[in-house]
Amino acid sequence: MTPSERMLREIAAEAEATASWTGRAHFAPRVLAALAAVPREAFMPEALASSAYENRPQPIGCGQTISQPFIVALMTDLLDPTPDDAVLEIGTGSGYQAAVLARLVRQVCSLEVIPDLARRARAALAAQGVRNVAVREGDGALGWPEPSGDGAGVPPFDKIIVTAAAREVPPALLAQLRAPGRMVIPLGPPGGPQHLRLIRKDRAGNVAERDVLDVAFVPFTGAAPNGAAPG
Repeated sequence: MTPSERMLREIAAEAEATASWTGRAHFAPRVLAALAAVPREAFMPEALASSAYENRPQPIGCGQTISQPFIVALMTDLLDPTPDDAVLEIGTGSGYQAAVLARLVRQVCSLEVIPDLARRARAALAAQGVRNVAVREGDGALGWPEPSGDGAGVPPFDKIIVTAAAREVPPALLAQLRAPGRMVIPLGPPGGPQHLRLIRKDRAGNVAERDVLDVAFVPFTGAAPNGAAPG
C-alpha cells in the first residue's frame, strides 16, 4: 500500500467515525480522487516529505500549518464543488488545499496575508502545473480585491473556504457568496473551543448555518475588524 492509499484509507475510516456529527459517512469519489492526485509532499518543507501522508497537520513555516488530510477532505466535500464553480479560499498557506480544489472547480482565487507563504504557494502550484489558481496577498476579511490583470475574475463566488479560525464570519465574505452558495469556515477563539461551520445561502439570499465538527485551527489574523486573512 502506498502512503497516498494509506492516507485515503485513514480518511475513509475517520469519515465513518465522525458521521454522526458531520452527516457524511463517505466523501464524494471525485473529492477523494483529487486528494489522491495531488502530491502532498510538494506543498511541504522538504525535511517533512517522509511524513507528508500522515493524517495530521504539519508545520509549513511562519507559524502556520498544512491541515490534516481528513480535514482537507471534509471541508472540500462540504463545499459540494462542481466543475463550473468559482471558489474563494481565505488562507493559501502552502497551496495544498487550493491544488485539491483546482482539480474540482473552474477557478480558485486564494488570499494569503503572509507574503512569504504566498510566494512559496505560487511557486509550488506552478511547479505542479496548476493554472486555474490565482494567489494574491491581502486581508481576507475584506474579501477578494478588484481585478488586477491576472484573469482571476471578481465576486461573487459560488463557494468560499476559510482555513483559519475567525471569531465570527466576516461580513464581506458573506456578501461575496453567491446565492445559492456555500461557505465552510472554522469559528472560535485561539486555542478553542472552535467549530467547523457550514453556511448555506439559498437562491433568495436566506442564510442557514450548521456547526459540523469540533476543530483546532490557527487563528485568523490581519488588520480588518474582527480578524482578517489567516496564514
